[in-house]
Amino acid sequence: MNTALPKDVIASLWSYDIEKIDLKKHKKIIISQVLNWGSKEAADWLFSYYGKDEVAKIADSIPRGQWDKKSLNFWSLILGINPKERIL
Repeated sequence: MNTALPKDVIASLWSYDIEKIDLKKHKKIIISQVLNWGSKEAADWLFSYYGKDEVAKIADSIPRGQWDKKSLNFWSLILGINPKERIL
């Protein structure tokens, strides 16, 4: 088990192999999953580990289609982000 990840964060990554998650290499996945589905404790860890500026930068790069609508509304207000639609 990836012991660097708290159990609250692991709960947000239910569809991923935790043994293969790398905190730097997979930060976009981690940030996306926690902002969409994570608990307050998972979000607190996210901001303490990556920092608000990095979380906001990554969150803004996540296409709208990959967001839960309520989560996007909430984090848009908190982080001042406005993700774009992905153009195929």
